Amino acid sequence: QVHIWNINNGERFITYAIKGQRGTGMISVNGSAARRASVGDLIIIAAFAQVHEDQVPGHKPQLVFVDEANRQLGARQFVPTQQL
Repeated sequence: QVHIWNINNGERFITYAIKGQRGTGMISVNGSAARRASVGDLIIIAAFAQVHEDQVPGHKPQLVFVDEANRQLGARQFVPTQQL
C-alpha cells in the first residue's frame, strides 16, 4: 500500500506500486489515480510497514529526498519531531 500526497492540488490517495526501470526517475500514476495527479505535480510518496512491538526500538525509517528529476539528493533514518 502506497499513499500519495499531491502538493499541487491537495489530493491524497492510496494506491499500489509497480516496479519501474531503475535510474530513469520516472514516476507514473496509472488507472483511476491518474485523475488525481498531473505531469509536473510535486508529490510525496509514502510507504508504511508494520513492525512488531519488540522490533520498534531498532527500526529505522528510510526517508529519501530527490531533486526535480527524481535523482536522490540525500536520505536519513529518522523522522524529525516537533519540540516544545
